[in-house]
Amino acid sequence: REQAACDPMTYFNLRLLTCPATILSDGSRVLYFEQAFWRTPERPYRQRFYKVRPCPKEMKCDAEVAVFAVRDIEEYRNFCDRPKSQRPQPEEVVGDIAEHLTTVYLSRCERGQSCLYEGSTPPGGFPSSWNGASFCTSELEIYGNGEIHCWDRAYDDGGNQVWGVKQGPYEFKAASSSG
Repeated sequence: REQAACDPMTYFNLRLLTCPATILSDGSRVLYFEQAFWRTPERPYRQRFYKVRPCPKEMKCDAEVAVFAVRDIEEYRNFCDRPKSQRPQPEEVVGDIAEHLTTVYLSRCERGQSCLYEGSTPPGGFPSSWNGASFCTSELEIYGNGEIHCWDRAYDDGGNQVWGVKQGPYEFKAASSSG
């Protein structure tokens, strides 16, 4: 909200919501993630599952966040806002994890930095054909106070940015428990 208020020509007033969905048999944690415009939280424009697990030993990272499409987005709309009894149950979630979209590799931030983890998609990003793009990149920083900085950008075949903020990441602050 603060970013959108300070620079409404650059940043939309967005809400990011994430919550635990299930734990897989291999110990990976699955989070449900959705983004919506602040004025219409009941109509998210992006819904995903994030499968979080430690990086494989051969990788130089600490956590692997695999991003997946949601099989039935209507069934999951406002998942985190609903009581657990009214959500798809953990065993249903497993069957609703659809197409793998990309993976973000996170490393612990160096001592002295304010973030806990930071990372990005692999070099070259991941394929996307939305709105004239041929590939996308995503950078992510996670902070101890619950703040998340996310910078998604897309490029055409010529390397020209076709969507996403140019100035810097969206800064999502944790919602206060008072609403």
